[in-house]
Amino acid sequence: MGGGGGSVKDLKSKAELDGLRQSDAPVILHFWASWCEASKHMDQVFSRLATDFPNSHFLRVEAEEQPEISEEYSVSAVPYFVFFKDGKVVDKLEGADPSSLANKVAKVAGSINPGEAAAPASLGMAAGPTVLETVQDMAKENGSSQTENQVQPGLSDALKKRLQQLIDSHPVMLFMKGSPEEPKCGFSRKVVDILKEEMVKFGTFDILSDNEIREGLKKFSNWPTFPQLYCKGELLGGCDIAIAMHESGELKEVFRDHGIDNIDSGTEQGVGGITESTGLSTNLVSRLQSLINSSPVMLFMKGKPEEPKCGFSHKVVEILKQEKVDFQSFDILSDEEVRQGLKVFSNWSSYPQLYIKGELIGGSDIVLEMQKSGELQKILAEKGVTKKETLEDRLRSLVSSSPVIVFMKGIPDAPRCGFSSKVVNALREEGVTFGSFDILTDDEVRQGLKVFSNWPTFPQLYYKGELIGGCDIVLELRNNGELKATLSE
Repeated sequence: MGGGGGSVKDLKSKAELDGLRQSDAPVILHFWASWCEASKHMDQVFSRLATDFPNSHFLRVEAEEQPEISEEYSVSAVPYFVFFKDGKVVDKLEGADPSSLANKVAKVAGSINPGEAAAPASLGMAAGPTVLETVQDMAKENGSSQTENQVQPGLSDALKKRLQQLIDSHPVMLFMKGSPEEPKCGFSRKVVDILKEEMVKFGTFDILSDNEIREGLKKFSNWPTFPQLYCKGELLGGCDIAIAMHESGELKEVFRDHGIDNIDSGTEQGVGGITESTGLSTNLVSRLQSLINSSPVMLFMKGKPEEPKCGFSHKVVEILKQEKVDFQSFDILSDEEVRQGLKVFSNWSSYPQLYIKGELIGGSDIVLEMQKSGELQKILAEKGVTKKETLEDRLRSLVSSSPVIVFMKGIPDAPRCGFSSKVVNALREEGVTFGSFDILTDDEVRQGLKVFSNWPTFPQLYYKGELIGGCDIVLELRNNGELKATLSE
């Protein structure tokens, strides 16, 4: 039986996946993103499971870089896992849940030793302290029981207010396990050490001391793990992101740009032509603001709406279409200055980015969650963004605009064709009150109504939104004495 030999392979194409699916060995696919902390944590677990099950193929897919594969398996959030056996999809897992991942892998790939229950080394000391700590922390944060995994109710206004007050209580605020003097997890300790090395004052909150804050902040920030680091009320990220920003010097720049003083130094002033808040040139800031405000609903994406270049951008485009709103877009792949500048300006490190009336809403995960909860529709309404009226919407409104309405050539007092004249006369003879629409004044309605009603000619008579028919049917109903009764049922 073939397999991956105990290692994880980066998948390069759909053809490669299709080939591996034809083998006898089980295939486990991990969709991830380099910017997502939860993806990185789960990737460690994934790698250990690959070691435990060498006869299976463990494949990793950068979701944004492989949109064709991501779209085929409806990936809208990461981490996301797909399990194959005998070439067919047998299971899926969304989110950072190490225990469920290990159990599902064992179910698909079989026990490590025949006859033994599934107990992968990845969930024991063989994984090493770093991975073990990751698994334990993620398991605690995400919960493995059905009760903990159920969708929780929305946050109360009082809790939202309390969370915002805590976040804003210090310019640099760390939500961690334990205290700076006595951290209760390795990830929290690392971020504390980084902040000390950056020589900035910071406040902390021990999330182990208040479960309401612990669970509420996950939803409030849309970030499932701890620690969480905030600067001037904005979420920077968790441990991995803090480490990466610290090592690259970006964290120091963020603190400087947000006016965070070093413990032993005064405030740095902005240089001419550079804004103090972001460190970007004033010209670029002006351009970004102009782009953001160029449309009430503005999407910065990879590619264009008709041809998205990543699955996450495609998902947001589809959501906006479903919400029937007009929107403009900007292809960040076409302009590197905008692509990099907007990350700093918005303090949002990935794409797509959706703005409504100049305000950042978020990326793919947030937009999807807001649509599911109805919050997106609510925000659009509050911001005065009305739904785009489709031709079908307009026609449906027109045919129902009067209890009896005739779509004709001309107007009742001056018909422009003999058939329209005959229908008007028949209605008047029966004493029927009716509305009318001159299809010669609007070719969109004229052509659209033919398709909408599946009736190719005019006039067309409607009663309570339902098509009665054309000239011949109206005259036949009148001659049979049924016209008035038909239009008053």
